[in-house]
Amino acid sequence: MNYVWAFVVGGAICVIGQLFIDYTSLTPARILTGYVVAGVVLSAVGVYKPLAEFAGAGASVPLLGFGHLLAQGVVQAVDRCGLPGAFTGGLTAAAGGIAASLIFGVAAALVGKSRDQN
Repeated sequence: MNYVWAFVVGGAICVIGQLFIDYTSLTPARILTGYVVAGVVLSAVGVYKPLAEFAGAGASVPLLGFGHLLAQGVVQAVDRCGLPGAFTGGLTAAAGGIAASLIFGVAAALVGKSRDQN
């Protein structure tokens, strides 16, 4: 059932994003930014953590999960370091995922063969 709920929640998040693309004049960049901010807000009010525990990767992988990760990093860093943690917590919490995406992106570029799209 964990896989089913991850699929349902992750799919619902994607459907909402697709509806924003189809029925509003928002650009994809604004929708992506809105998702990250929504993840921070939902984390701040205490709604996102139970959702992430319930849906697993269906809630933690989309951009809402990235916003939640940033918010949790800030909370932990503020508890540990005080006010400077508000500036460093999000960066340290997300550093592993960002570094991995860059490394895998470069590795894929080295292994893959690009070709003209025309």
